Amino acid sequence: MIGPPVNLVPSQYRNVSVADIPVPLDEPSVRGYLLGRPAYRRTRYLVARHGTASAVLEVSKESEQPLFSPITGVRLVAAAAETAFVRAPQTDTAIPTQLARIAAEQAPQARCVVVQGRYGHVSFIADPAPVTIRVVEVVPPQPAKLVDQLTRVLDLAEDLPPVKLVPELVDLAELAATRPADHYLFPCRAGEGTTDGLGAHVSYLDEIPRQVPWTLVGCARSRAIHDWFYGGDVSTVDMCPRALAGAGLAARPEPVLTKCCLLEDRVTSDADTVVVPWGASIAQIRDGLRLAVAARARR
Repeated sequence: MIGPPVNLVPSQYRNVSVADIPVPLDEPSVRGYLLGRPAYRRTRYLVARHGTASAVLEVSKESEQPLFSPITGVRLVAAAAETAFVRAPQTDTAIPTQLARIAAEQAPQARCVVVQGRYGHVSFIADPAPVTIRVVEVVPPQPAKLVDQLTRVLDLAEDLPPVKLVPELVDLAELAATRPADHYLFPCRAGEGTTDGLGAHVSYLDEIPRQVPWTLVGCARSRAIHDWFYGGDVSTVDMCPRALAGAGLAARPEPVLTKCCLLEDRVTSDADTVVVPWGASIAQIRDGLRLAVAARARR
């Protein structure tokens, strides 16, 4: 038996109307009150309020051509006992991820959460079940750049289902310490805080320092640059997020999104792992999210 859809969010908040009604919010009473009453042509859902209680209904109309048309059908989406009404003025109710976040934070017990948000707009999410995506990234810098970029994209993503990011962050100092050394060579100063507590000398590859016996904390691109300038063997700690994900760090049932500097102008997807370029643009981050969501949907 197929149950109700999860992550039910109206495609536009203009499809949602709010009305105080003078009858209890059980389905027979609401149906008896609403049938035959006029509804706006764009109204598909009605948040019915009675006192402090709210219920969510789906309505059908005689026609969607005139400005208003009589209601011909009423379906209860969420009863009053399972619906919460939340005021969250900083929330854009057009964004599914924002609705799911507010539902989890302010009404986790409710099956349906109605949100009055930014601009006074009202919408809802029923049966929230965000798509979990694990993000494998190295830090510093802080905040973790890939996680921050994904969060900013999701805060504007009207056309994606709700997404929950689960960061899998690898501290570069801790990673370096797995191979103790007197001198480390990092790719650049972007992660300068990495050196704190290492108890070793640190140089940066992009400054082309005078060569000494060191351990390179880098990736395949760093190794190629090292070989170009210095040649010879070098002790290496692989810090590539793609390699770390592949090594089992993100061996979880959810899709993984990570990055790799060997990708310069494209996004790749291999089974449940999506990889964006190290310096990914916002457009590439958006493409990566779509691929990760699609990977989850295939399961």
